[in-house]
Amino acid sequence: MHVVRMAVRENQLRTPGLVTEQHYREMLIERGVGWVAESAGRIVGFAVMDAVAQSVWALFVEPDWEQRGVGSALHSALLTWCAERGLPRLTLSTAPGTRAEQFYLAKGWEPKGSTKSGEVLFEMVL
Repeated sequence: MHVVRMAVRENQLRTPGLVTEQHYREMLIERGVGWVAESAGRIVGFAVMDAVAQSVWALFVEPDWEQRGVGSALHSALLTWCAERGLPRLTLSTAPGTRAEQFYLAKGWEPKGSTKSGEVLFEMVL
C-alpha cells in the first residue's frame, strides 16, 4: 500500500516518515478496515476507513491505474461497509484544487470548510 501511496502525483506525501508501516497496522488492525485493488498480484489501489473516527484515512490509486474505475470501486466498497454498520456520517479531507477533490464532489461528498492544514474537509451523510 505504501508503494502506491508514495507513487501518487497529487496529494503527495512530502514527508515519507509522516506515515509509517505502524500507521497502516494501527488503522487496519486497531481502528478500522481496508480494501485493496490488485492486478497480477500487485496492489494498484487501496482504501482505508478509520471506523473509530468515522473518517476515510486513505483512498489512493497508482497513477497508471487512474481513470479505470479502481478508485470508484474502492469508494463503493468503503461506503457499503460503513452503511452496513450503521455509521451515520463520514468525513475525509484532501488537498484543494485536485482531481481527488473533484472525485469526491462527483461522488456526493459535501464540502464543510477547511482543515487546519488547509485541506478541504468533506462530509457524507449515509
